[in-house]
Amino acid sequence: MKLILKLIAGIVAGILVGLFAPDVLVQILITMKALISQLIGFTIPLLILFFVTSGIANLPKNSGKLLGKTVGLSYMSTMCAGAMAYLVASQVLPSVLTSPGEVSNAVRTLAPLIDLKIPPVMGVMTALAIAFIFGLGISATNSEQLRKASDEGRNIIELFLSKVMVPSLPFYISGVFADMTIQGTVFSTLKTFTFVLMLIIALHWLWLSFQFITTGALLGRSPLKLLKTMIPAYVTAIGTMSSAASLPVTLRQTQENGVKKPIANFVIPLCANIHMSGSAISITSVCVAVILVTGNATVPSFLEALPFIGMLGITMVAAPGAPGGAVMAAVGLLGSMMGFTEAMIGLQIALHLAQDGFGTACNITGDGALAMWVDKFAEEPEDMLSDTLSTDTETSSQTV
Repeated sequence: MKLILKLIAGIVAGILVGLFAPDVLVQILITMKALISQLIGFTIPLLILFFVTSGIANLPKNSGKLLGKTVGLSYMSTMCAGAMAYLVASQVLPSVLTSPGEVSNAVRTLAPLIDLKIPPVMGVMTALAIAFIFGLGISATNSEQLRKASDEGRNIIELFLSKVMVPSLPFYISGVFADMTIQGTVFSTLKTFTFVLMLIIALHWLWLSFQFITTGALLGRSPLKLLKTMIPAYVTAIGTMSSAASLPVTLRQTQENGVKKPIANFVIPLCANIHMSGSAISITSVCVAVILVTGNATVPSFLEALPFIGMLGITMVAAPGAPGGAVMAAVGLLGSMMGFTEAMIGLQIALHLAQDGFGTACNITGDGALAMWVDKFAEEPEDMLSDTLSTDTETSSQTV
């Protein structure tokens, strides 16, 4: 919540500076925005490389079909949620958001004081390919040295994000809104925020309703009662904006829904890393809104956007636990596959962080539904699961 308040302060400060401050102060903010943008672009491939490698390498072994079912259900849920959100947003938002031609009255443009370029060491797709090769290779060969290197690299990037990038986001957002203010587009953009956020939360609940209705039908139980049991986990996630911080409550409520303890201990920590249905809904919906508001591109068709949605479910594997970790992992794809500019990425981050707690809440509440599916189709007897999953649970918990 402190981060959200800082982001709001950054938006207000950026608008005020753009309206009333001398040009040199506006240029200072725009310069800060440009420098932070370069750091983000440089960090994203490293984030994908180390986080995805570590996430794949640390997937628990010796759980056979149970692991396959959990990963498969998680990815299917994430991708289907993103696809559903993109279909709805691309149909609803164009008729609601003001077209750029009606609001674009550029007053002036200002350049950064310093034009510093920090080119990334590799492209996003290169980083993702390397991460898959080494992640699967480490898992297959059980290379402790490479696993340790990927984990330590992940820890360094996470430390950089939490100590440098996340604290700098209010200044970045402030620069974005100062730039939009002097171009005369800021107020028309702000008008879209409320509606887009309401649509995202509605889509979260639509997806959760689908998950728990199908789960209730599978188990022959009341979907409303199953969902009601998970509400404490949902509320906890809104406040903490962290799947990891909500993990104890999610585990408890999942077991109250009748999931066997060893299954819950295996599925919930693992899904906290790989099941991102709420984040996929948020990112794809905001993506459509940003394209419409900025007018920098036409909204791609669903078939054109499908590869982006499919890759989104992969890049968010083991996304950083800090608020906004999912959107930071997706920034590279937004630029490389959706053609996002620096200003569009700034809007994407601002809109996403404004609802990040609700996205996380959708993620972890859905984890409870997936756990019930895995529990239903687990073939191993409970006493065997208690033995085979005890080690796996420790590994999953360490990953979280």
